[in-house]
Amino acid sequence: MIFVGIDVAKDKHDCFITNSDGEILYKTFAIPNNLDGFNELYQKIDTVMGDISKVKVGLEATGHYSYNLLGYLIDKGLPTFVINPLHTNLYRKSLSLRQTKTDKVDARTIASMLMSDVNLKSYSDTSYHNEELKSLTRYRFDKVKERAKLKTSISRLVCILFPELEKLVPSLHQNSVYELLYEFPGAKQVANAHLTRLSNLLEAASKGHYKKGTAINFKEAAKVSIGSNMPAKSLELKHTIKLVRELDAEIEEIENEIKLIMDEINSPILSIPGINYRMGAMIIAEIGDFSRFDSPDKILAFAGMSPSTYQSGQLDNCYARMEKRGSKYLRYALFNATICVCTWDPTFKAYLAKKRSEGKHYYVAISHATKKLVRVIYQLERSGHQYQKIS
Repeated sequence: MIFVGIDVAKDKHDCFITNSDGEILYKTFAIPNNLDGFNELYQKIDTVMGDISKVKVGLEATGHYSYNLLGYLIDKGLPTFVINPLHTNLYRKSLSLRQTKTDKVDARTIASMLMSDVNLKSYSDTSYHNEELKSLTRYRFDKVKERAKLKTSISRLVCILFPELEKLVPSLHQNSVYELLYEFPGAKQVANAHLTRLSNLLEAASKGHYKKGTAINFKEAAKVSIGSNMPAKSLELKHTIKLVRELDAEIEEIENEIKLIMDEINSPILSIPGINYRMGAMIIAEIGDFSRFDSPDKILAFAGMSPSTYQSGQLDNCYARMEKRGSKYLRYALFNATICVCTWDPTFKAYLAKKRSEGKHYYVAISHATKKLVRVIYQLERSGHQYQKIS
């Protein structure tokens, strides 16, 4: 076997090639992060081993810096292993007490890890091409988070400009209210608005839900409002509403792309009540190739949802907390998906009630239900079967 360790960086990659006998075939050498560099690496691998099935290439998960090289290696058919940097760091420390870390040392360490066969799973073509879905779901996550902050700003500004409005509508964050505030960004503007114009605007924006009576209520409340007349805040409110609407359009476009991919994948995860294509897509994208995981517990550990353990002598931790390592996106998706599933599926609803009856805190009970959900998802994805709802 031939083992290739690669330490990835922005402009160049350090590589080290050895064989199963421990013979150094190529001392650590650097290749530029371009096609010529990739071809140079492949040619050196090819000169020492023609059969690519007897080659193992390892590199650290370094985000976008490793993405292009990873795609090249997979396209060439080379069995490639993407290693968690934390794993590499712990392995390097286990080899020596000296605090030595350089790019050359890291390349040798990765090759050594491949040789020791520390239960690593190769990065499949499925995982690589799954990156598009992962990029979309993470992009959507960031956009939704950004929109939530802007909505908080809108609530703050309304509290300053027209605080009485919040009690007159079910929610400030609806199209009709945004239309109202965009044209009349403050209590003074609403109070001075022509009733016919105000009525027509609300009726059109709410699709007939708000009539003339609602417009009259808004004007009456605005006339006695304690809201401040601050043109600067009114301008900020208009701009913030505009930004929220732009984000709404962007998120919708992202979700359409996600749905196209999910329709093509046709994952059985969507057959579970309470999991929509957005949350299901994030779970599928973050886990990737389910064959990489030997058991559902490995997925929980990957998401950082397995309990931490500490035991020394007579001391044993009784209140173990989640490790919260690994993919924060997967952790978020699993936890929120579990809440929805426990609402819509009778089996999970009963399981959550059972854990609550045992005296467990709500979020602790949800974490137990999450473990159950991961086992179900794992089984469905490995078997390809649809979820069977038990009534």
